[in-house]
Amino acid sequence: MDTITFGAGCFWCVEAVYQRLKGVHSVTSGYMGGKLKNPTYREVCSGLTGHAEVCQITYDPQVISFQTLLEVFWQTHDPTTLNRQGADVGTQYRSAIFAHSAEQLRSAQEWKSDLNAKQVFPNPIVTQIVEASDFYPAEDYHQDYYKLNGAEPYCQIVIKPKMDKFLKVFKDKLN
Repeated sequence: MDTITFGAGCFWCVEAVYQRLKGVHSVTSGYMGGKLKNPTYREVCSGLTGHAEVCQITYDPQVISFQTLLEVFWQTHDPTTLNRQGADVGTQYRSAIFAHSAEQLRSAQEWKSDLNAKQVFPNPIVTQIVEASDFYPAEDYHQDYYKLNGAEPYCQIVIKPKMDKFLKVFKDKLN
């Protein structure tokens, strides 16, 4: 098993996507990249702790490659908006890759450079790519959020459209 941590806006959206991929063993919503130890959701939402909402993904590289995980990352959020994904605004919603190895760091930086060089997005990618730091799992009510609360308005308005697109584009990678 290997681990990668992605921030791509609200962790509920990220979690819903990666839980559906073959080879992903677990997805845990949490916080990374800040200065406060054991932050709470309320503290992270203040924007004062420096943490990003993230998902820590444990995966089997024999089943799903890191390259595929990156491809999903780039295609399932807007990596060109600084500290924002849709209506979610603040540093806690930044686009970020927290690499757990030198190879992941190098690969993520290469993808970013290549996508920018090819002008795949209308604006430059602002995704932060750094070494992983301390990970703090989010409170229990944030785990498996879309699975458990799919009928809630936020899930229907924000997550479901992302999931519909994701399911079409990556149908051959689903479990």
